[in-house]
Amino acid sequence: MDFCREHKRFFLIAGPCAIESRELVFHSATELKRVCEALHIDLIFKSSFDKANRTNVSERGLGIEDGLAILNEVKQTLGLPILTDVHECWQCEPVARVADILQIPAFLSRQTDLIQAAARTGRVVNVKKGQFMAPWDMQGVINKMRAAGSDRLLLTERGSSFGYGNLVVDMTSLVEMRRLGFPVVFDATHSVQKPSTQQGITGGNREMVPFLMRAALAVGIDGLFLEVHPDPPHAISDAANQLFLSDIQPLLEEAIAIDNVVKNI
Repeated sequence: MDFCREHKRFFLIAGPCAIESRELVFHSATELKRVCEALHIDLIFKSSFDKANRTNVSERGLGIEDGLAILNEVKQTLGLPILTDVHECWQCEPVARVADILQIPAFLSRQTDLIQAAARTGRVVNVKKGQFMAPWDMQGVINKMRAAGSDRLLLTERGSSFGYGNLVVDMTSLVEMRRLGFPVVFDATHSVQKPSTQQGITGGNREMVPFLMRAALAVGIDGLFLEVHPDPPHAISDAANQLFLSDIQPLLEEAIAIDNVVKNI
């Protein structure tokens, strides 16, 4: 996958936060594929078999065995590349048999053993910059990847902690990370989270997603990350910040308009 050609349209990483059921995943993947094909956007389908970084004990998804089986079916049936999270070193090898991209969650972005286990699979690795990290701290991630023999890396911005229960996005972070020489992705939906603000669960404000997305595209990004769900208020995770699947096409049409201007496409 060529993620970073000059003047190339942004690629999209999108899907439901968690694998709740086969029906949910296939409905979301089929609709996302339809929209992205119509708009000529390269789609990478994303959903997590386990949401291990939860505020409290709660639903986490279908687990690695059932989750990977569903993702593999999506890959084979719809022909979509797959991205999913890994949380522990032992997960990297089995996940790499299905996923084209292994994702390191933001809370685990300094876990050396996990980053290097993902790197050794030979798959692309998407590392989300921790909410507690400066953009230039991602040079350490690059060094760890290279020490494990890989530079197949994406760097993702998803906001920085600002006091308690709030995130802010410093758009200059996108510029700083791009200077490190790797494709940069903006995660617009996780950037509007309000961690641990709803009686022990993470809140958010999906209404702010379009505004942050516009700003990131204006700065210039290689990829856009959006979590979408047919019925976000009833999702088992990120219910407050996932986008409605039905709203995705007009949002992406707006994203293309901005990308065209910035990249002179």
